[in-house]
Amino acid sequence: MPLVRLHKVLAEAGVASRRASEELILDGRVSVDGIQILELGFKIDPEISEVAVDGETITVNKSKSYLAFYKPAGVLSTMSDPEGRPNLGDFFTGRNDRLFHVGRLDKESEGLILLTNDGDVTHRATHPSYGLVKRYLVEIEGVLAKSDLDLLHKGVELEDGLARALDVKTVRETSQKHSWAEISIHEGRYHIVRRMFLALELPVIRLIRTDFGPISIGELKEGRWRNLNEGELVKLFTDLKLKR
Repeated sequence: MPLVRLHKVLAEAGVASRRASEELILDGRVSVDGIQILELGFKIDPEISEVAVDGETITVNKSKSYLAFYKPAGVLSTMSDPEGRPNLGDFFTGRNDRLFHVGRLDKESEGLILLTNDGDVTHRATHPSYGLVKRYLVEIEGVLAKSDLDLLHKGVELEDGLARALDVKTVRETSQKHSWAEISIHEGRYHIVRRMFLALELPVIRLIRTDFGPISIGELKEGRWRNLNEGELVKLFTDLKLKR
């Protein structure tokens, strides 16, 4: 097998993006066959070399995994939890690949979350400069008035700055005190969608992410996952300006 740069091996193992992997090397946190490596251009044969980060041996991925998962409400967006609370890792026990979640959904929110062992995809898909659009269905107490829609398009002032919807509309009104809306944003700030509606005095009852960039939740049921298909991967890599 041809020699491969160490930072690429780390990224393909899902440890971090290539850039972040370079920082791990420079910080002296990476060793090969027990020897600390500080050289960014260092190459190894991943088939025979033992690579460790912070003393923990990593498994080199020979194949990549890209999954779409419907996170149920009440599940933490972490792969493990020291307190034993329900988390993403509970749904992927027994897999040999080391999966990482791409971005987060707060505990009480549900819907689409991507998981992969590709460090570059994880890094770029969550980086604001690539601006992947997230779409949500939101059940709210109340009904969006035209002035609310205009304000969400223009931007709502929150404690950590302006938050603006790329698109927002009412999709169903069940009563004068209850409705469903659809909103698209490209930001990922903490609880941002909930806070945008709360700023309009429209508390969120239920929040479901339906789309993450070019990937849609489709017919997935709560707690189930599927592999991304080739068409989805092509679109995702194109949006992230990555080569496969």
